[in-house]
Amino acid sequence: MSQDEEVLLNPEGRVVMISGANRGIGLAIARKLHTDGYRLSLGARRIDALSEALAAFDDERVLKCHFSATVPDSAQQWVSDTVDHFGRIDALVNNAGILRLHELDDYDEERLDEVLEVNLKAPYRLTVAALPYLRKCGTGRIININSRSGLRYVAGSADYNISKFANLALTHGARYEGWDDGVRATAICPGPTQTDMAGYIEPGRELTHPDTIAAVASLVLALPNSASVPVLPICCELEAGV
Repeated sequence: MSQDEEVLLNPEGRVVMISGANRGIGLAIARKLHTDGYRLSLGARRIDALSEALAAFDDERVLKCHFSATVPDSAQQWVSDTVDHFGRIDALVNNAGILRLHELDDYDEERLDEVLEVNLKAPYRLTVAALPYLRKCGTGRIININSRSGLRYVAGSADYNISKFANLALTHGARYEGWDDGVRATAICPGPTQTDMAGYIEPGRELTHPDTIAAVASLVLALPNSASVPVLPICCELEAGV
């Protein structure tokens, strides 16, 4: 047995669920994990968009499922479909998210509900639905694609900050509740990234590439139970305290 095999989990046969896998960070993670050899259950609101995005690696190791973050029953249905198809779940990557820009004193109940629904409640529902299977495998992994906005306040996106702070608490909750059964949870917290969500950022600014975040996610999923990483910031610029 090689040194790498001793210190990293083998991806062969492991099943990973990824939400929002049709674009951006989610798609980059899906491509990387497919190359690594994982079996993938990919969720998105639009199956046609998912199929188009997956054209280069759509094979028997990939299951495409409908998942809507705003429909509560969608989480349990996706988990059930995954188990019916693959027989197990080894990891969950909660990637789907939305960003709304506004100042703190611009309070809007409907907007806040939407942001919390997608960024907090949906990953919470998926975590609860998948947790029995993550416990069962003994090396279950949860990755929440959070944000540096979950580590400190960023002006101009109050609802988003609130949702990401709460998402960080969800990550810690899953880590504590699942620890004795081998479940490890990580909040990956990128700064500005080259995705559609960051399209408001001025041209020419140096941003983190989604493939870089995918490589980090791949490593986190492969770490053994003895190497838990609770929070992992990824920064494209110098920032104190992160």
